Amino acid sequence: MPELPEVETYVRELAPQLAGSRVAAAQVFWPRTIAAPDADTFAACVAGLRFTSFGRRGKFMLLGMSDDYTLIVHLRMTGKLLMLPGNATPGAHTHVLLVLDNGRSLHYMDPRKFGRIWLTRRPETVLAKLGPEPLSDDFTPVSLAHALARRRAAVKALLLDQAVVAGVGNIYADEALHRAGIHPAQPGGDLDATACQELHAAIVAVLTEGIARQGSSLGGSGLQNYLRPGGAPGGFQEEHQVFRRTGLPCPRCATPIARMVIAQRSTHFCPSCQPAR
Repeated sequence: MPELPEVETYVRELAPQLAGSRVAAAQVFWPRTIAAPDADTFAACVAGLRFTSFGRRGKFMLLGMSDDYTLIVHLRMTGKLLMLPGNATPGAHTHVLLVLDNGRSLHYMDPRKFGRIWLTRRPETVLAKLGPEPLSDDFTPVSLAHALARRRAAVKALLLDQAVVAGVGNIYADEALHRAGIHPAQPGGDLDATACQELHAAIVAVLTEGIARQGSSLGGSGLQNYLRPGGAPGGFQEEHQVFRRTGLPCPRCATPIARMVIAQRSTHFCPSCQPAR
């Protein structure tokens, strides 16, 4: 569930803590977390590497390392990266542990075990199918209209397609559609140029605001979708207009927020502000 704002927050907050540090030792407690190479090779190879750069592509963290390696992390539903003291005991949900030479340790934790980590010299092999970055110059109202043109799938489902736009997931798709006044089940190809322009502006706005509030933290303590590297929650959940607010009044018009399922995902919208067309 961590989406672009949460992943961007991770990258920004991990950078000053990891920059220049060396991995002194690595342990993998759940081998399937490592997508490539195999877990034993990963642990042997990552030990001794230094963190050199920090970036993001869609929902993927790109942690550049020495010897031309990139550590790619995709958190999926409940993955978290926490910076803890070097002698911190791994928790029940710690699946990968990197002990650093600066007295700290990086714990990858994931109750549902869906997240994946790659160590590769060819990050493009993992990222090749991603669409444009929504906060880049490549993402425009025209490019969005082109991606949606002649598509009969629901616009909500298309926004979840990472080949259409990289980094948008369930939270920010619902919030952007509400802001743009578009029903989530409307076929993407039915949006005219004005609607595409409004949707583009809404996507950029909610993602920018999400980053400014350090992302959205939801769920109980055991299955919380996201915590920042120091363990603090994000704050954008306080700004949600529709997401997980079923039955509560729309902040814009007071109509109760409705829920439906699109692309097997819970979808939240205001029937009045986002009428079906």
